[in-house]
Amino acid sequence: MLAAAGGGGGGGAGGGAAPGPGPGGGGGGDGDFLSRYRLVSAKLRRRFLRKPNVAEAAEQFAALARELRAQESLPYAAWCQLAVARCAQSLFHGPAEAAALAEAARLFLRQERDLRQRLALRGGFGEHVAAAQSCGAFAARLHLERGQPALAAGLCLELAAALRDTGRPAGAAAALQRAAELLAAARLPLAALRCLGELASCLLLGGDYAGALAALTRAQALARAGGGGGAFRDALARCEVSRVLLLLLLQPPPAKLLPEHARTLEQYCWEAPASGPGPGPGGGGAAVAAAGYLPAELFLLLQSAVLACQEKDLEALKVLQAELWPLLSPEQNHLLHLVLQEMTSPAGQGL
Repeated sequence: MLAAAGGGGGGGAGGGAAPGPGPGGGGGGDGDFLSRYRLVSAKLRRRFLRKPNVAEAAEQFAALARELRAQESLPYAAWCQLAVARCAQSLFHGPAEAAALAEAARLFLRQERDLRQRLALRGGFGEHVAAAQSCGAFAARLHLERGQPALAAGLCLELAAALRDTGRPAGAAAALQRAAELLAAARLPLAALRCLGELASCLLLGGDYAGALAALTRAQALARAGGGGGAFRDALARCEVSRVLLLLLLQPPPAKLLPEHARTLEQYCWEAPASGPGPGPGGGGAAVAAAGYLPAELFLLLQSAVLACQEKDLEALKVLQAELWPLLSPEQNHLLHLVLQEMTSPAGQGL
């Protein structure tokens, strides 16, 4: 459906069939919309010794889309935007094509959100989400072809936010993953860091703790490459704490423990002197590095939490939870709660 309408490869400005009625469509105005849509489409047919006025048709499709959007006939407005994109493609106007596709994606997602709210649906209609993802992906590709990775990343972030709002964390995570890659390629490390943080949160929401750990590990490596000051230092601290808690939750066996995760845990596997972190049997140099961007109290409490988990000391971990609570973010406190739950009633998260 979208391959013909969105300019995905064989369709020119006049290709593709007119849209038919769909869920949540135009109601009583369906016939009027279809007749007007077909009237404009007819102007794009090639006639003997006469070239179609594609620019004029694009303006008329855009005007019809605005009218339908005002009437809350969102899927039909999206179809008109796809027709605008087809016209822009035939005119070799990449920015206009990308803009029309992005607007179509927004309309499809808005329709999905409205349906979920109006009908109290948990899943909504997947066709609207699939259409939005197709439109957004093609628009991002057009930006990439023009050497605009930041604009492509912006579209992915917009799509991710909408997918998360419509209860689709897996789709949002895929869009965030792509956005992070694009922002890193565009040499925007702080924006890429924020994106990876959102990706980790999205994966945690979906219960993908291993995926969240991988995202935070990439974020920490990016923050280290960016230097130790300012926002990078704050990102290092957030990633460090969340990664330690995720490792305590997952409890990966030594044979499956990645080297970077083993190095993280080693920083907390020795007893520090009362004056603060220093060299010890676990590899003190790494511990000093972690203590460099973690507050001393938080570092020592995390160290105690790791020891309590190793010793399976549930009561000690409960005491530490109370002390850590004001020092952690809500998301990190939830992870610590899951660690306690896992210690109380093991559910095999590590497996």
